[in-house]
Amino acid sequence: MCAVRVDHRSVDHDSAVEALRRSYAAVPPGEPVRLAKRTSNLFRPRSQVRTPGLDVSGLTGVIGVDPTARTADVQGMCTYEDLVDATLPHGLMPLVVPQLRTITLGGAVTGLGIESTSFRNGLPHESVIEMDVLTGSGEIVTARPDGEHAELFAAFPNSMGSLGYATRLRIELQPVRRYVGLRNIRFTKLEALTDAIAEVTATRSWAGTPVDAMDGVMFSPGEAYLVLGTFTDEGERPSDYTGQDIYYRSLRRRVRDTLTTYDYLWRWDTDWFWCSAAFGVQHPVVRRLWPARYRRSDVYHRLVRLEHRHGVAARIDRLRGRPARERVVQDVEIPLERTADFLRWFAGNVGMTPVWLCPLRLREPAGPGSARSWPLYPLRPGQDYVNIGFWGSVPIADGAADGDVNRLIERVVSEMGGHKSLYSDAYYDRDSFERLYGGPTWRAVRDRYDPEHRLTGLYEKAVARA
Repeated sequence: MCAVRVDHRSVDHDSAVEALRRSYAAVPPGEPVRLAKRTSNLFRPRSQVRTPGLDVSGLTGVIGVDPTARTADVQGMCTYEDLVDATLPHGLMPLVVPQLRTITLGGAVTGLGIESTSFRNGLPHESVIEMDVLTGSGEIVTARPDGEHAELFAAFPNSMGSLGYATRLRIELQPVRRYVGLRNIRFTKLEALTDAIAEVTATRSWAGTPVDAMDGVMFSPGEAYLVLGTFTDEGERPSDYTGQDIYYRSLRRRVRDTLTTYDYLWRWDTDWFWCSAAFGVQHPVVRRLWPARYRRSDVYHRLVRLEHRHGVAARIDRLRGRPARERVVQDVEIPLERTADFLRWFAGNVGMTPVWLCPLRLREPAGPGSARSWPLYPLRPGQDYVNIGFWGSVPIADGAADGDVNRLIERVVSEMGGHKSLYSDAYYDRDSFERLYGGPTWRAVRDRYDPEHRLTGLYEKAVARA
């Protein structure tokens, strides 16, 4: 295996795992178990705990890249930013690279992730060949699709750390070229948009040109864009959206575009899609003064956490007589045939714009046999979905309660045969949650690998914010 050093220091994986195990053993029985990590991409507040977190400080690197086998061994707390830095020099990238730099590989597998290659490569956990997991019993087991720990392998995606923590993952990689050529296709009717998604998913091409990546943005039901990307080695004067230009705005003024592959992978991170507007970063004067190194999703997220903790903006709104606001930060998977209906419903009943569109299909098997399903997030094999992402807040109407809009979205998503990711606020009752997120499977796997139930339960994490 060809070792690749992310920060010019060797990765002492064995010592890092031992430090993790010692820190786990030091947590008193009955006390909550948490990771001690500096960044998070969760959007739900959690209860404060006094016990020290698990020591994952040594689990942030790339152990090695094998360019011939097109695989990488990666520690669980390695960010995709560092992972991409290790694989791109070999002309390789992970099969799916989530949009934000500081999402970790372990986090994307246990908490799900998605991006523009998901219409052909599925979700990040579908490229995992094997993984080492620290279980609730304090043991490290190696889980693979088949064999002794196959049930843990299948239940780990969307378990949100309730079944253990991945210390090492071996993943598949794919070849990539220097640039990504983009076509920004405008649609004035949502059915035409979904028909185009179906065609590209089925043929992996559009107008005779191969399509390697596909996502889009809806500004309104009468204005939506599908962005089709093709890997290429030809790129004259690629665009740069890390400076004054803002990527999502370019969709309205450019029919074609080119980005370096690196900049394409992080095109959404600079402005956190469009959410940097909440901090004034899209104003030309503020943008010139705001250092480029701080135009990153993790910086914006830290500002959001400070607001959650201190409520400065909420207090200002109260002083100005403005209504309280409900946070509506969600990603939902809707079957393709219901996507236009959902988008129209959302525009009429929630009204947040823009929204992100990311087509998805569970990964097709390389050989004979059907695509596998994942019990804690049971998307249907062979079904085309569109991930719809919306991130912001809405005023709480007179007589309404905080959370009512999110509850309504949850109900409509279920009625349309969809599923909702659990990285943000959730309001399901326990029976509904168990039905939607593989409750019986989760309990069986937990009883085997965490017989004393030391790890916080999935419902408690996702809904009760424990």
